[in-house]
Amino acid sequence: MLDISLLRRDLDAVVARLEARKSPQPFLDVERFRALESERKRIQSATEELQAKRNTLSKRIGQLKAKGEDTAPVMAEVAGIGDELKASAEALDALQVELQQMLLSVPNLPHESVPAGADETANVEVRRWGSPRAFDFAPRDHVDIGAPLGLDFETAARLSGSRFAFLRGPMARLHRALAQFMLDVHTTEHGYTECYTPYIVNREALLGTGQLPKFREDMFWVLRGGDEEQAEQYLISTSEIPLTNSVRDQILDASQLPLRFTAHSPCFRSEAGSAGRDTRGMIRQHQFDKVEMVQVVRPEDSYAALESMVNHAEAILQKLELPYRVVALSSGDMGFSAAKTYDLEVWLPAQNTFREISSCSNCEAFQARRMQARFRNAQGKPELVHTLNGSGLAVGRTLVAVLENFQRADGGIDIPAALRPYLRGMDVLRHC
Repeated sequence: MLDISLLRRDLDAVVARLEARKSPQPFLDVERFRALESERKRIQSATEELQAKRNTLSKRIGQLKAKGEDTAPVMAEVAGIGDELKASAEALDALQVELQQMLLSVPNLPHESVPAGADETANVEVRRWGSPRAFDFAPRDHVDIGAPLGLDFETAARLSGSRFAFLRGPMARLHRALAQFMLDVHTTEHGYTECYTPYIVNREALLGTGQLPKFREDMFWVLRGGDEEQAEQYLISTSEIPLTNSVRDQILDASQLPLRFTAHSPCFRSEAGSAGRDTRGMIRQHQFDKVEMVQVVRPEDSYAALESMVNHAEAILQKLELPYRVVALSSGDMGFSAAKTYDLEVWLPAQNTFREISSCSNCEAFQARRMQARFRNAQGKPELVHTLNGSGLAVGRTLVAVLENFQRADGGIDIPAALRPYLRGMDVLRHC
């Protein structure tokens, strides 16, 4: 959530930065905001006048009592002022609720270093690593490669519908090995604390990280025993949600920062806005696994933390010997909560292109303000932390990349050296 004092101080500047995301900006009803602010100021001014008048009358009551004179008329007037103050307080509360709801739908402001642009065409490539493999046979895509190795979409469709996968044998082993490898690298080399989180969260958690209210249609909702009256609960779309919310409503000691968390979890997404996109294979699924990275840091450290998080995701790809590129997202292509985002895109031979496999974002204080996640600064005063999140990596897409980049003409898969200890030394993955 944006700092409302920023909007009050320079609304035009905020709107200009929102225009960098989309023009004309559809996020903030500027005229309604101005009207609410005008009414807020009027109510607060009237309240201050009433409070001053009540204080004057209260002193007058004391003076009348000292003289033995009748205080009833003045006391009645004070009582009337009390009723007016109560009405003003209720009106101000209602107004503040509307302002709060309005701000919940406004995205974060792009950092000044973010490339300006309306969509992904304005993204800027930062660097590349590795060279795509030159095949001496026609490379197949992961669906054809994986089918004899235990990648089964037909069974998944019978069980759950489209955009699910059933893995068995070698595919299930490779999928598990990738997740374990990622966790081990992040915990032993990058200093993250491994976590196991709930897969179901409440409405407050999703408000905290910014999925609600805007992206409710992208979530899977949970009804316990068919009870539609229960409190709102949702399947997580990423373990960023529980990891980041673990510091919600807390005031941390400065010595605790930075916090680094990682978790392997399934992720559930309805893909409400992606009809017809990537319907073949594992690229865009309703359920997929991801190893997530989250950092909670001091504000002055957050952009250095973003660069380090990108490097941590890169380390996984480099150890797996997968060619990739790093891309700085434009202002119009970033996620709702992000102030700056880098995507890592891995090379997929069958598509002859790079595809996203990790997204690393600095949310600055945007999520922390929604969660009231703070720390005590050098002056001992509570200050909002900055939060960051990134994929380290999407497990299913990494499996896809390994299958396509390490495929053999005989149908087997050469196992990257870094993964072999997780597969009992196996160097080639063969058919079931």
